[in-house]
Amino acid sequence: MAKVLFIEDESALQKSLGDLLRQEGIEVISAIDGETGLRLAKETLPDLILLDLILPRMHGLEVLKKIKEEERTKDIPVVILTNLENLSDVEKAIELGATTYLVKANYSLEEIVGKVKNFLNYES
Repeated sequence: MAKVLFIEDESALQKSLGDLLRQEGIEVISAIDGETGLRLAKETLPDLILLDLILPRMHGLEVLKKIKEEERTKDIPVVILTNLENLSDVEKAIELGATTYLVKANYSLEEIVGKVKNFLNYES
């Protein structure tokens, strides 16, 4: 079973997207702040990380930087899922090693699930 770590502080999105991923047979590990997300990335070694940028306790770009610096987690694909559309945020995230950058407002939950499955090469 594929394992996704979802680092997102908005509980409604955490639940709705998490439920859809679980329906596809994907295990979802949830974190609601950057520090917890970083710790869980190291502990659980997920197949993919969905990462918001605006997070309590540690900004998403800092989480991304630390994940990519760590030997055990540096090869985990990280998909940024945020509402920040600023080009400098996009460039910084890609520069730090993000696999891709998705703006929440531009995608339905179903489209996001489809993209996660593509990244995982996953068939339910």
